[in-house]
Amino acid sequence: MLLETILEDMGCTPVGPASSVAEGLTMAADEPELDAALLDVNVAGSQVFPVAAALTARGVPFVFSTGYGEGGLPDEWRGHATVQKPFTEAAIRQALMKAMGVAEA
Repeated sequence: MLLETILEDMGCTPVGPASSVAEGLTMAADEPELDAALLDVNVAGSQVFPVAAALTARGVPFVFSTGYGEGGLPDEWRGHATVQKPFTEAAIRQALMKAMGVAEA
């Protein structure tokens, strides 16, 4: 719920959360107004990387969220936008704007 509030404060309209990787895959494939995503690396005990791959294939920018930081990502995902938990509203804003290629004012 904190993330929903942060996103709403940024002027976003949240379309999640997805409570499983399967639900995330459905949203990644079918959600028509998906401009960007924030992906928790661990979703209900499963890793979110299939969702990341689906979003990449669709061209939707995303940011990983993890307690381990970028170092906790598999090699193929290192270098991708990541925020480390616990995160701040400013960190979420900066990472999403960067992922979307939007310059902050």
